[in-house]
Amino acid sequence: MTTLFQRQTSPKSDYTAKDIEVLEGLEPVRKRPGMYIGGTDEKALHHLAAEILDNSMDEVVAGFANKITLHLAKDNYLSIGDNGRGIPIDPHPKFPQLSALEVILTTLHSGGKFNTNVYDTSGGLHGVGISVVNALSDHLEVEICRQKQRWRQTYSRGHRQTDLNHEDINKRQQGTLIRFHPDPEIFGNLLFRPATLFQMARAKAYLFKGVTIEWSCDPDLIQDSHTPSQATLLYPQGLADYLHDVVGNDAAHFSDFFKGESSFPQQQGRVEWVVTWPIHQQELSEGTGPSLTSFCNTIPTPEGGTHEAGFRQALVRSLRDFGERTNNKKVSQLTAEDVCGSFRAVLSCFLQQPQFQGQTKEKLVSTQAIRLVENAVKDYFDHWLADHPQLSNQVLEFVLRRSEERLRKKQAKEVARQTATRRLRLPGKLTDCTQTDPTECEIFLVEGDSAGGSAKQARNRTTQAVLPLKGKILNVATASLEKMKNNQEIADLILALGCGAGKDCHPKNLRYHRIIIMTDADVDGAHIASLLLTFFFQEMRPLIEQGHIYLAQPPLYRLSHGQQVVYARDDHEKDHILKTIFSRFTKIDISRFKGLGEMPVEQLRNTTMDPNKRNLLQVSLGFADSAKNPAEFVNQLMGKHAESRFRFIQENAQFLKDVDV
Repeated sequence: MTTLFQRQTSPKSDYTAKDIEVLEGLEPVRKRPGMYIGGTDEKALHHLAAEILDNSMDEVVAGFANKITLHLAKDNYLSIGDNGRGIPIDPHPKFPQLSALEVILTTLHSGGKFNTNVYDTSGGLHGVGISVVNALSDHLEVEICRQKQRWRQTYSRGHRQTDLNHEDINKRQQGTLIRFHPDPEIFGNLLFRPATLFQMARAKAYLFKGVTIEWSCDPDLIQDSHTPSQATLLYPQGLADYLHDVVGNDAAHFSDFFKGESSFPQQQGRVEWVVTWPIHQQELSEGTGPSLTSFCNTIPTPEGGTHEAGFRQALVRSLRDFGERTNNKKVSQLTAEDVCGSFRAVLSCFLQQPQFQGQTKEKLVSTQAIRLVENAVKDYFDHWLADHPQLSNQVLEFVLRRSEERLRKKQAKEVARQTATRRLRLPGKLTDCTQTDPTECEIFLVEGDSAGGSAKQARNRTTQAVLPLKGKILNVATASLEKMKNNQEIADLILALGCGAGKDCHPKNLRYHRIIIMTDADVDGAHIASLLLTFFFQEMRPLIEQGHIYLAQPPLYRLSHGQQVVYARDDHEKDHILKTIFSRFTKIDISRFKGLGEMPVEQLRNTTMDPNKRNLLQVSLGFADSAKNPAEFVNQLMGKHAESRFRFIQENAQFLKDVDV
C-alpha cells in the first residue's frame, strides 16, 4: 500500500535532463499546430489560406500592389499571388548564407512588419504566418519577380528542397506567387472549400476599393450555385457594396447608409464604416446573425474588440447629444443595446502595430482603438445627424422604441420574478442583482455593514447579490423555535433566499443557485461560517444536499516585493510562499488583512469574488468515516451539551499544530 510519501517506482518516474526536448526551426509548429492556427480542423486549414492572402493584402494597403490572384486546383493545391514588390531574395544580414526569402519561410518571428519602416499598417504582426504555412505543407512553391528576374524555390514540411534559382524575363513583371498543398499528416483528408475561399476573397475586395482580386477554381470542385468557378472581384464603393449584399432583399426596410472614413491623428491609421437601421420595419426585431461585421488591417475580427467598442460608443453619444439638442428627455435612457441591437454595420480600421487576442486574430485588444475610433466616428456622425434632420429623427425614434421595449421586458421580468417568489418583500439590507435567471445568480453572505459595503463595490451587479448580516447569527442548534423565528438576521436570510425553511424548504424556489458564505479569514470569521452552516444544515438541508452552499476563500495575508504580489490564506501558506516564491529576497512587505471591510475593493474582487479568479469550497455532507452521522456530528459541536464538545477537543487536540488567538 502506498501513501503520498511512499510511491511505487516505475521506468517513467526517472525524469532527467535527457527527457527535456528542444524543438528547433519549425518543429514546434508541426508538433503543436493548434498554438499557431487554432487546431487541425477545417477552420484551421482555411486559416493557412488567410495567412497568405493577408500578406498580399498588406502589399495592397501599403500601395505597392493592386491585383491579387487566387486559384484552387483539383488536387487541393492553392495558389495566391500579387503584383507587389516581391519577397526580398538578397542575403539576410544576420544569416549571410541564407536568402531573406528562406529566412522568412523557415524561421518563426521573421518578417518586415515588426516596425513601420516597410508597412505603416499590416495584418501580419507576429512573423509566423507564411512560415507556419510552409511548416504545415508537404509541398510549397514560391515564385518571385523582381527587377526583370524570376526566382523560384520549393519547400516541404518547412525544409528547403531546391536552391533558389532564377531566370531573366523581358517584360516588366513583379510580385509574389505562393502555391502550396496542406500536409495530409496534419490535416488528414480535409479539402479546401471553394465557397469559403471565395467568400474570403470577396471580403478582402470589399475592404479596399482599389484592389482587383481574380478568383478561379476547378469547375469540378464547385458544389453550390453561389460560388462561381471564375470571377473578377472589384468593388468601387467598398464597404457600402458589402452592406448592400448583407441587407439584400430587405433593403426597403432600412435607412439610407451613414458611411464615411477618417484618418487618425499623428498618422496612427484610419477607419472606414457604413451603418443602417431598419427604421421602416413595422415590428421590432433582433434580426439574425451578427449585426456588426468588423475588420482590423483587413483581418476579420468575428469576436469584435476595442474598435467595435469605440464605434458603438460614438453612435450612442451622438444620438444622445442629438436628442438633447431637440429637448427629447428620453435619450438619457439609451444604451448601446438600443442603438446597435438591430442595426447592420461594417467597420474597418487600420492601426499601426495592433494587438490581437491569439495568433488567429479573432479579437482586437488594442486599447488605443477605442478612443481613436470613437472620436473619429462621433465627429462625422454629429455632422450627419445635423445635415439629415428628417432621417435623423426617424433613426432616433426607432432606437427610442427599442429602448422602451427593453424597459418593458425588464419590468415584465421583475414582475415574473416577484410572482415566482410569492411577491415577498425583500429585506432592506439586501443588495440584489439584476439577472432574473436563478441559475445565473449567486448571493454573498457577509459579516457586518463594513464588509457588505466592500462586497457591494466589488461585485458583478448583474449576477451577484450581497446580504450583510449583523455579527454572529443565532446558533440554531441551541435556540428555541420561537427565538429563531424572532431573530431578524435569520428572518432576512430566509426572506432573501425565497425558498422557505424547515419543512417548507423547496430548492426549486431558490432565488440564487450559489449561496456563498464570505467571512473574514480569522477565528471569528470561521465561527460565523460555522453558525451559518449549522443554520443551513438544520433548516435548509436540501440546499446543502443539492450543492448550493459554498465557502469563499479570502486571503489573510498580502505579500509583495516590487511589482510581484502574492496572497496567502493562512500562516502555513504564507510561510510556504516565503520559502519558495520570495526565498531570494530579504525585504518583503507582508500585510495582514484585519477583515474584508478593510480590504481594497479591487483586491477583494480579484481574490475572492471574481468567478474567473476565485476559489470556492462547495459544502457537502460527505464524511471520510461513513459510519459517522452528520446530524450527530453537528449536534456534538454546536448543540447544548458542552461536555460533548469538550470530549471532541480532548480527542482531537493532538492533531492541532497552530492556534490562532
